[in-house]
Amino acid sequence: MQSTTTTDHDEIRQWVEQHDGQPACVRGTGSEHDIGILRIDFPGGAGEDELKHVSWEQWFEKFDATGVAFLYQKEKANGDDSTFFKLVNPDS
Repeated sequence: MQSTTTTDHDEIRQWVEQHDGQPACVRGTGSEHDIGILRIDFPGGAGEDELKHVSWEQWFEKFDATGVAFLYQKEKANGDDSTFFKLVNPDS
């Protein structure tokens, strides 16, 4: 089970789009000038009842402002493709 941690926008966007994901935020967590808690919406995930799709520009603006890194899993332990990711402190 190999995971990779990155802050590279192109790498993140490529991985998300390869898995048919879209940048999103959790509905009701933001304000006028803050999109709220960042998420990626994958097919079969939480969906638009809980998540609001946002532009990559908006998503990366918040991503950079919070100083987090994107940890993602390339494949599951059994070798299947994985959509597991989380936003982490880059120092941990």
